[in-house]
Amino acid sequence: MTYIFLVAGKGLRLHPLTLKHPKSLYQLDEHTTILQRMINLIKKYDVNAEIVVVTGFMGNSIKEQIDGAIFIDNPFYEVTNSIASLWFAKDYMDKDNITIINGDVVMAEDLVQNILCKSVVSPLVLLDSSIKTAGDYNVQITQNKVLVMSKELDEYYGEYAGVSKLDNHSALSLRNEVQFMIQEGMYDQWYEDALVQMIFRKNFDLFFKDISEYSWTEVDCVSDLIYAKRIHLS
Repeated sequence: MTYIFLVAGKGLRLHPLTLKHPKSLYQLDEHTTILQRMINLIKKYDVNAEIVVVTGFMGNSIKEQIDGAIFIDNPFYEVTNSIASLWFAKDYMDKDNITIINGDVVMAEDLVQNILCKSVVSPLVLLDSSIKTAGDYNVQITQNKVLVMSKELDEYYGEYAGVSKLDNHSALSLRNEVQFMIQEGMYDQWYEDALVQMIFRKNFDLFFKDISEYSWTEVDCVSDLIYAKRIHLS
């Protein structure tokens, strides 16, 4: 499978920690960063994994410290959002199974083994239904499908866990939608907004996998960093 990590952002919410240090290179121990840990675990459970990393902020530092990946630069990271980073990786979205991962996600090893590294036959996002309040980017569902994902939802089923898993057909559909939105000047959007547009405009069926039984975090604040270390050391 192909795994696309989006790590171009500046991590503004963690300033001053991230003024000169990408979030993805935060050290969980003396030898292991957030990004390298995720890549190592993926390669442990998917020996044929193709790893693509889209960099931006301090991209050279990431390249120097990360082994075993294909690197793509988003030179416009300061004025764009993740949709532009994914657009730069569009040539890698024609495979049988694509997993798109926000580069500040930390997962327990059993979550990587049991879910992240498993192929899918239908598109899905990972969410945590145990998080009903104070979620960062959230998901509302209808029956077994995603209705909408947004940072602005007052009510929602769970928090989005920063991962989308796509079969070949849905990956190509997402690539086309991202291309359209970029051409329309919507390069400041999250790539997940393209999935939502596909749901509303094209009756796209997007499913979900609830990972509330597993330990995971997306590093957005200092408490997330502490929890990430706890996951790594457990």
